[in-house]
Amino acid sequence: MLLCPYLKHRWFFTSASPGDLHTVLDLAKVTDTILFLLDPLEGWDSTGDYCLSCLFAQGLPTYTLAIHGISGLPMKKQIDARKKLSKVVEKRFPDEKLLLLDTQQEAGMLLRHLANQKQRHLAFRDRRAYLFAHAADFVPNEENNLVGTLKISGYVRGQTLNVNNLLHLIGHGDFQMKQIDAPMDPFPLNPRVIKSQKDSGTAMEICAMDAVAHMEEDLKVLMKADPDRQESLQAEVIPDPMDGEQTWPTEEELNEANDFLKESSKVVKKVPKGTSSYQAEWILDEDGESGGEGDEYDDIEHGEFMEEESQDESSEEEEEECETMTIGESVRDDLYDEKVDEEAEEKMLEKYKQERLEEMFPDEVDTPRDVAARIRFQKYRGLKSFRTSPWDPKENLPQDYARIFQFQNFTNTRKRIFKEIEEKEVEGAEVGWYVTLHVSEVPLSVVEYFKRGAPLIAISLLPHEQKMSVLNMVVSRHPGNTEPVKAKEELIFHCGFRRFRASPLFSQHTAADKHKFQRFLTADMALVVTVYAPITFPPASVLLFKQNSKGMHSLIATGHLLSVDPDRMVIKRVVLSGHPFKIFTKMAVVRYMFFSREDVLWFQPVELRTKWGRRGHIKEPIGTHGHMKCNFDGKLKSQDTVLMNLYKRVFPKWTYDPHVPEPVPWVKSEISSTGPEVDME
Repeated sequence: MLLCPYLKHRWFFTSASPGDLHTVLDLAKVTDTILFLLDPLEGWDSTGDYCLSCLFAQGLPTYTLAIHGISGLPMKKQIDARKKLSKVVEKRFPDEKLLLLDTQQEAGMLLRHLANQKQRHLAFRDRRAYLFAHAADFVPNEENNLVGTLKISGYVRGQTLNVNNLLHLIGHGDFQMKQIDAPMDPFPLNPRVIKSQKDSGTAMEICAMDAVAHMEEDLKVLMKADPDRQESLQAEVIPDPMDGEQTWPTEEELNEANDFLKESSKVVKKVPKGTSSYQAEWILDEDGESGGEGDEYDDIEHGEFMEEESQDESSEEEEEECETMTIGESVRDDLYDEKVDEEAEEKMLEKYKQERLEEMFPDEVDTPRDVAARIRFQKYRGLKSFRTSPWDPKENLPQDYARIFQFQNFTNTRKRIFKEIEEKEVEGAEVGWYVTLHVSEVPLSVVEYFKRGAPLIAISLLPHEQKMSVLNMVVSRHPGNTEPVKAKEELIFHCGFRRFRASPLFSQHTAADKHKFQRFLTADMALVVTVYAPITFPPASVLLFKQNSKGMHSLIATGHLLSVDPDRMVIKRVVLSGHPFKIFTKMAVVRYMFFSREDVLWFQPVELRTKWGRRGHIKEPIGTHGHMKCNFDGKLKSQDTVLMNLYKRVFPKWTYDPHVPEPVPWVKSEISSTGPEVDME
């Protein structure tokens, strides 16, 4: 802690190795200023550049660039080094001034620069109260020594901290607070000052952090939690298995149903005058016939009429064009090197092969021979138009949807909460106060983590932010990573102030009500990542990491939080393909799309299209081996391919885990980050 009464500022300096990337990102979420110390010859190495990429993607607070050690070089080399550094720095930090940090005078200039520098605001932390722990103490419970009350001491930042709100410890989870104490400030701005003999303007005092733990301080209780007003830790809805079940109807409902049946069974007939109701029952209709055979015939005729009507309708909306073709069983892709025996290498090669095939033939699958197509694709359906055809978002939801929360109007709720933060006065610890938080039911591992030297950061949650829902994030592939990433693989997320593991879905970022599922995280366009996670109100930055076989975490994508919407439909498409066998004027016999007569009849209502833009439908099956007669709106070419699109809705896997394993450190470089934790006005 560095106190400078002349500049009316105090700074708390902390450092983190760039190899511990998660610690660097966590510190950058709450720090006021990052001081980048550059190497006088190279500036930064590849690890430092990777660290800068992550910081820029997350949101960079106020920063300052300083060079240490350049005065030890000869004068000519100093000039060359400054020119080289200016070119290197200009790529990342255009129009940013480099400060020297070799003498006491230069250090004083750096402090003045830090004191007068305009602070940049990060949107995801400005509306929340947060605290960087200067000291922590653990009081175990009587029943269980592994769980207890954690006392965290530090300065309140961002917003006023209310004891009834929930507290999120980054990397550890959500907790409730018992009370907030207000001990004496261990670092007052006007202590006894040690003045320099020559320069009285930089009077300052350096305080050791050990003074926090050994101070004799008079505690003052600010607030105690009110059980009636305190936020609940409930993150999931407990589903009721009997909810939505059909109950036995009451007598009134049975009587109404009988009356309705009697009224509907009455038939109006033209009868001679004076005919009784008993005689009218024996009078036939004008056609003179009624019975099962006629009704069956009418149903068949009506079905044929509806079929012809649906076949004659042509959609004016154009489907997405995909160049695809069937890969026969005889095609063998010899992509593997016979000398490679490692299992990890073979899996990676297989993923590269799948990604390449997906780019060449999007969504195409081969019709299985051992399983009937009507069984293999029984959850799929055909759509006249992917963009305009209706699809109910509440249809066939999975069991996990009974565990999540959904807003009636997420945008209005977000606006209302943000408006209350700006206008409503909150009781609690004000910004800049030194307080001690009593956090209940905290595991012992949190204190052990803090004693190892890792930072402990607490952030106050907004209403509903502890509840689980479906988060949608817009991300773009990071250019420094080319490894194929398949959907539903486990990834590590930095979403706003949270850090967790989950298995996401990828889908296209469009303005329609249905969004096409993507099997891989492509590099040529922005995609939407869908995952089960606690609610977070945007704006919030998003970073996606993947753990490789060596335990290192690689940045694969960056973006921002789009919405919290379980009704956003991710639709998976499969494309079945067949080949024209015999071609007539506007009719063709197609084979290899199906391999049984029953499958052809099952998929007969689904519309067909070809790679060259023709549209048609299945007229009738031929034989028992899956050949079918198809009509098209024009003559087919012999090299054309007949396609059928089938769709189903997919949902993410419930694999949310708030505990992220510590990564293997990267190679250390010359970059380090420090930051003043507390501003003084």
